[in-house]
Amino acid sequence: MGQSLVKNYIHIVFSTKYREPLIYEPVENELHAYLGGICNRLECNVVIVGGYTDHIHILCMLSKKIALMKLMEELKSHSSKWIKSKGKSYENFYWQDGYGAFSVKGSEVDKVTAYIANQHNHHNKQKFKDEYRAFLKKYKVEYDERYVWD
Repeated sequence: MGQSLVKNYIHIVFSTKYREPLIYEPVENELHAYLGGICNRLECNVVIVGGYTDHIHILCMLSKKIALMKLMEELKSHSSKWIKSKGKSYENFYWQDGYGAFSVKGSEVDKVTAYIANQHNHHNKQKFKDEYRAFLKKYKVEYDERYVWD
């Protein structure tokens, strides 16, 4: 086969350091757009970026030209520097060290997109830690609770 054809949807989830609630308007929408721009620049075409005050969800197509680890490094480092430029209240902004990344079937893209778009309503009922544990359970990811949070 002469051509490499790839279509990998990935749902990425990561939080602020210690899940500090730091992501509010007016910076929230700008941050989501900034993160989407990083994905697109790296040819990881973004479907949606959303989240809540203490975490981010990104649904994108992972490019065949970049490793997930490199995408995460670019997302976190550039967005952290960017948000710190938004004012004194963000000078101590940091992302958590880890992240979750889950493959999404093409037939589930609309469902995941709607889920991400509905984060503010969703988190009126459920905290981030419970949401994240549910993802780990759904995707059958083994983990040690002592090392998941920072």
